Amino acid sequence: MLRLLLAAATLLSLSEMPAAPATTKSHLLHSAFSAPLFIASVAFIFRVALLFFLRQRIAGPSMPYVNETTDIAASIAAGRGFASPFPLAHTGATAWVCPLFPYLLAGIFRIWGTFTQNSLLAIQILNCLFASLTIFPIYAAAKRTFGSAAALFSAWLWVFLPFAWWTPIQDIWDTSLTAFLLAAIFWATLVIRYRRGLFSWLAYGALWAVGALVNAAVLSLLPFFFAWLLWQRRDSFSLARPSAALLLFFFLLLPWTIRNHRVLGKWILLRSNFGVELWLGNNPAAGDPNSFALHPLWNASEAAEFQRAGEINYAAAKQRAALAYIRTHPAETVRTIAARVGSNWFAVTDRVNAQWSTSPAYVRTLFLANFFMVLFAALGLIVGPHDIRAETLPYWIVVLIFPLPYYLTHTLVRYRFPSEPMVTILAAYGASQLWSWITGRTLRAPDRSAVLKSAR
Repeated sequence: MLRLLLAAATLLSLSEMPAAPATTKSHLLHSAFSAPLFIASVAFIFRVALLFFLRQRIAGPSMPYVNETTDIAASIAAGRGFASPFPLAHTGATAWVCPLFPYLLAGIFRIWGTFTQNSLLAIQILNCLFASLTIFPIYAAAKRTFGSAAALFSAWLWVFLPFAWWTPIQDIWDTSLTAFLLAAIFWATLVIRYRRGLFSWLAYGALWAVGALVNAAVLSLLPFFFAWLLWQRRDSFSLARPSAALLLFFFLLLPWTIRNHRVLGKWILLRSNFGVELWLGNNPAAGDPNSFALHPLWNASEAAEFQRAGEINYAAAKQRAALAYIRTHPAETVRTIAARVGSNWFAVTDRVNAQWSTSPAYVRTLFLANFFMVLFAALGLIVGPHDIRAETLPYWIVVLIFPLPYYLTHTLVRYRFPSEPMVTILAAYGASQLWSWITGRTLRAPDRSAVLKSAR
């Protein structure tokens, strides 16, 4: 797996015109420019340089940089365990978020101090590393589906894509790590369908477990990816290896689920907060698609209710209230969901009712960049080569399925980011196809026989 991810690739010309013989020096530069390791290194250096530049020119997040993840990490670092997701008095054990990232942050807090600027810098650099490592699965998945030229374009596009360098710097969440893991899962899904070895399938199941323990949102894709794999293997149908992968997946999640039942008294697979998230976007006071005014992190009365009722009872009550609102306000719910669809794909800021005429120049630039990204990604989905239609189906799954929980609850710009690697691949391919049509040059498609041979 690592060998496949780190393998260097040769840049293919966008045209079929013969190239002049390359000198040894130019060939080496050509190979370096085309190597995923080199591209990822440039991505990391670029992000860290921007990080230090912005820290000098722009004030960073106010201290402390508070959210549920960092609050839980602070509790772990203080020896109180996985607890207290809000800045209240100690509220006891929690399952508000998935466990791996808070434990990672707790390790940083113990080394560099809780809520210190040094810890903030360490988290930002780590996020930059995760975002840079995402180059490897982006390149591998794009090459496998659309060929080396599209892979190279996708990788370099990710290096300089505004959201792909801004999010790791300003987002103190698991977002960058989730994007890396989801891209790795996506690439592994394309590869595993040809693998017959049990170890490969077990590794696939373990990868899903790690992704779920970082961010439960990735699980929205699991049944669809496994269904696609079974459909691809229908000629030699066997449930043995996929079943082993799923069994290991659930086995690796079991300790966290048992822990949740032991400390909270309820069987919770990963997270306890879905009812609250559903209510935040579906209640009479939810005036916009990104309604967070009533979140207990910010709202004192809701925080007090959370503390009084306890996490499980609070979440259950909010879920009942949300479902009641949805049943009694169907038209408003449909309008709000439609607004969230637009927000998910076209919003570039979390500001409510942001207007083009009053937005800063950089926000307008981001909007235009994102608009063309979405446009080219849609083109890439539609014009995929006929001989790889089946292989483009996972891209459709990501685009159509991954945002669904956010359409029902609420959206933020960072919520789309884990799916952004696949959107980047589609956009790069769509733009390449458009360029080939304009210039009359034909893009060289991936060698399907070579792909199949290398995968077995």
